[in-house]
Amino acid sequence: MTELTWFKSSHSTNEDVACVEIAKTLGTIHVRDSKNKTGPHLTFDAPAWQAFVDFAKSTG
Repeated sequence: MTELTWFKSSHSTNEDVACVEIAKTLGTIHVRDSKNKTGPHLTFDAPAWQAFVDFAKSTG
């Protein structure tokens, strides 16, 4: 796997209390806890990520 370029969520706080970062690759979204940059991350295919985003928008 090539090096991922991570982006912090615009909804994350400056205090890094509850921050999420994502990295996009072709057809795949990677998600990690910004406080644990070397730890594990979740990987979603594009349809699963879109379903999650749609759900989050509908409940937020």
